[in-house]
Amino acid sequence: MHDLDWDDLRFFLAVSERGSISGAAKLLNVNHSTVLRRLASLEKRLDARLFERLPDGYGMTAQGEEMRNQLRGLRDQIETAQRRLSGRDLGLYGAIRITTTDTLMHGLLIPYLAEFRALNSAIQMEIAINNTFLSLTRREADVAVRPSNVIPENLVGRRVGRLRSAIYASKGYLKKNEKKKEWAAHDWVAPDEALSHLAQTKWMREKIPEVRIAVQVDTLLGMVAAVRNGMGLGLLLCFLADDEKDLVRLAEPAAELDTDLWILTHPALKGVARIKALTDFLYDKLRASDTLFHASP
Repeated sequence: MHDLDWDDLRFFLAVSERGSISGAAKLLNVNHSTVLRRLASLEKRLDARLFERLPDGYGMTAQGEEMRNQLRGLRDQIETAQRRLSGRDLGLYGAIRITTTDTLMHGLLIPYLAEFRALNSAIQMEIAINNTFLSLTRREADVAVRPSNVIPENLVGRRVGRLRSAIYASKGYLKKNEKKKEWAAHDWVAPDEALSHLAQTKWMREKIPEVRIAVQVDTLLGMVAAVRNGMGLGLLLCFLADDEKDLVRLAEPAAELDTDLWILTHPALKGVARIKALTDFLYDKLRASDTLFHASP
């Protein structure tokens, strides 16, 4: 190990974290061929195969895993030392890969991320919109902002509040259906199988006859649009629906439909200055927002 230079090891770590040559190239701001060349050179010097080419990217061999374990924490130590020597802001420099849902990005997070970036111009943001958990263990992302009442045990973070849901309808729909008094008498906009894990889906199955489902939608944003356009009643996220001038809330939010909102990272990253700066910033902004229902920290 002592015969290797840090530049070689940076390429190895980038591929191990991103799981692909293209991801490593983007992280290091180099081209694809440079990553391949430096990785091949490192493997030749070590006389060891560090990665296997898989259908969905690059996976580490046993030798690669051993090397990554030896290097754990080394990169952040070296980068911190380099920043101190060059007089740069401690840690507030480099790339942060953030994963969240389309709903949260559209309806909640983007102004805060833009503000953080404006305050920290040396930070490069990569935003992955994905409605399932990306693996922070494999470093597919550095920070996750996720709605969930159950979080993976291998992650650390803070609950920032709760997302609430209630029944809404458009003014136009209500005018046409003002004589209907029972929920089961109305047409409904429902989540489809892609959202079967949501408490809203369970509620619909228990309360609303299947024949009353007018349309099923695979995103929460799409459900808001369908209800707005008069396709039926819908259980919608309050932070999305309350700002819609053509929507009317028909009942108070039900506690059993609440979903906790978390800011999460991997334990190995929680002390990295740029990661801590972002997670603290988002936590403070979201806790101060009246968009969420705020539970005790």
